[in-house]
Amino acid sequence: MIDIDALRKIFRGRIALNEPLGKFSTFRIGGPADIYLEPTDAVDVAQVQTFLRANAIPFVVLGNGSNVLIADAGYRGAVVNLEFGFGRVWKENDEVVAGAGIRLAQFVDYCIQESFKGAEMLAGIPGTLGGAVIMNAGAYGGEISDFITEIDAVQNGNIMRITKRDAGFAYRTSQLGGDIVLGARFKFASGDSAEMKTIRRETMLKRNASQPVEYPNAGSIFKNPAGTYAAVAIQECGLKGARRGGAEVSELHANFIINKNHATATDVIELIQFIRQTVFEKKGITLELEVKLVGFDESTVHSVHGSLSR
Repeated sequence: MIDIDALRKIFRGRIALNEPLGKFSTFRIGGPADIYLEPTDAVDVAQVQTFLRANAIPFVVLGNGSNVLIADAGYRGAVVNLEFGFGRVWKENDEVVAGAGIRLAQFVDYCIQESFKGAEMLAGIPGTLGGAVIMNAGAYGGEISDFITEIDAVQNGNIMRITKRDAGFAYRTSQLGGDIVLGARFKFASGDSAEMKTIRRETMLKRNASQPVEYPNAGSIFKNPAGTYAAVAIQECGLKGARRGGAEVSELHANFIINKNHATATDVIELIQFIRQTVFEKKGITLELEVKLVGFDESTVHSVHGSLSR
């Protein structure tokens, strides 16, 4: 049991019980969290991380929920949402400093407005900056870590500044998963705002033409395997349009699963399992999940991350 009275003594932000999580997910799927927290500042985050760990309460950090699938049963523990207390972006000397809760679209707009070149590649990617940093989001040959100098985070209840080298960035991952990322600092080259606006517009048009933006989805479901693209492998296996319940492999982009008709998390998991098994049997490729699973039991997690057999 969570001692709410004790929590309120050390936490100044919003606290809610049994908060439905589907509204915080771009998939629009997910049951309630036992406790939902919106910290106001870094001290709030440090205090609540210490409290939750001291009381053996599991917790997960969510932003806009663009890269997650939340279980139908929700999450048995605490969900910490940084979108409401960490949504600022500003200039500091020659760097851009941004909070983990800022939407990527706002971050891109700010960089273009201030003539900082590089962030425009992120145009159209849903979600918040914190999630993008942790997963090292990128597009069209670039990654957000290309421009990061330092990351502000909470580690074991302490507010820290982590260097780019120590963050352990790699393709669609980092070593920041055990920390709560509060924000990051970026070093961009100077650019022409008009040119960057054109790139942003072209990037958005390309995304809207090639991705199923009209349906709730979580972005790319699988990481690209070595030597090919996940979408190509899935499409070559004839899986576009494959369904499980209300979940469907997009006809527009095979590495997207869409919430076509009131899909449940169970529908999506079953479709993921079917895709992985089929691609393995037909192509010999083991697809690795990119979307993060929240609230699922260990057997389910293993079923979508584990080894496959013919």
